[in-house]
Amino acid sequence: MPCLHYAALLLDLDGVLVDSSAVVRRHWTAWGRTRGLTDEHVMATAHGRRPIDTLQLLAPDLDEKARQAEAERIVAGESTDFDGMRVLPGARELTESLAEARWTVATSGPRAVAVARLGFAGIVVPSTIVTAEDVLHGKPSPEPYLLAAHRLAIDPGDCLVIEDSPAGVRAARAAGAHVIAVRTTHSTEELCDAGADRLIPDLTAIRAVVDGNRVSICF
Repeated sequence: MPCLHYAALLLDLDGVLVDSSAVVRRHWTAWGRTRGLTDEHVMATAHGRRPIDTLQLLAPDLDEKARQAEAERIVAGESTDFDGMRVLPGARELTESLAEARWTVATSGPRAVAVARLGFAGIVVPSTIVTAEDVLHGKPSPEPYLLAAHRLAIDPGDCLVIEDSPAGVRAARAAGAHVIAVRTTHSTEELCDAGADRLIPDLTAIRAVVDGNRVSICF
């Protein structure tokens, strides 16, 4: 069984650990219809980005205060909605196999949403978690993954990121990390074009073994 070796894993949340697509679609398309936007256009923009960044792209006419108010309203709805949400295969097994100092989550979602979804999944919230509020620039900026590596006191070049969106893959690559993409929300072509080093169907395709200060990811 081939294995790759890293100091830590940096995991995206939505599309990697949980499937929240039904919840995201419900709240974002409802908002989009009030603006005359198609569901397809909204969903092509929303996934993998901070709510405030999504709103800036979809509603550039809104001023900062209005965007913030809209983002807060959407987040409030998402953080208490679990209808149709599911834990993705292998998510609990992978995170439970990792020592606390060897992994964290870096998500584009706000803290309230991230904590709620990890709780739904039965996954412990890492003390080093990076959420939308922690960065000035969300994915595809490298800032979320650079901060995640910094909080673990590990060189980002010695980290493996697991992502599902092109924006997230680009963020990880720009941070200097290695990237495995799961094919849960986007096509193989989109993920390869974004720069994923390797693709897997879901987290059941890998196994993590911690040995001291190294993590072996075996396929």
